[in-house]
Amino acid sequence: MVTIDPLFVLAVALLVAGVVGSFVPLVPGVVLSLAGIYVYWWGTGYVEPGLLFVAVATVVGTVTLALDYLSSVISASASGASLRTAAVAGVVGLVLLLVTGPVGMLIGVVVATFVLEYVRSGDVERSLRTGIYTSVGMLASSAMQALITGALLVGFLIAVW
Repeated sequence: MVTIDPLFVLAVALLVAGVVGSFVPLVPGVVLSLAGIYVYWWGTGYVEPGLLFVAVATVVGTVTLALDYLSSVISASASGASLRTAAVAGVVGLVLLLVTGPVGMLIGVVVATFVLEYVRSGDVERSLRTGIYTSVGMLASSAMQALITGALLVGFLIAVW
């Protein structure tokens, strides 16, 4: 007879929810993944999956979470926008995320980046390109979050088995 460890099931469910949450707006995928790892680690008396894995997962998860929240600022800066434009795009993104959700956030950041860069440079093509690059960077951040949460799930399974 096979016994199923409910703690393991809970941890894997949280890790899977983390992967799914990477694709669902406003669901903190990395936080759910780390919760799965921490629950299992705590439940096993801090034995499994091992301190090294937990530490690495925590650092990777924290960096991923920070980059995800800062993706609008980073992508605006990387696309050639001014520091002022990047900062305003970050604030617009945060406010619109809370008010309209991720779709409104994405549109608002692109529009804010375009408008501020157009006011600064007067160049429609350059401003449009900056806005598009900003949106691509933000979408790439979501893809990276999905990749990281998937890696945390696989890493957990390898570390525990």
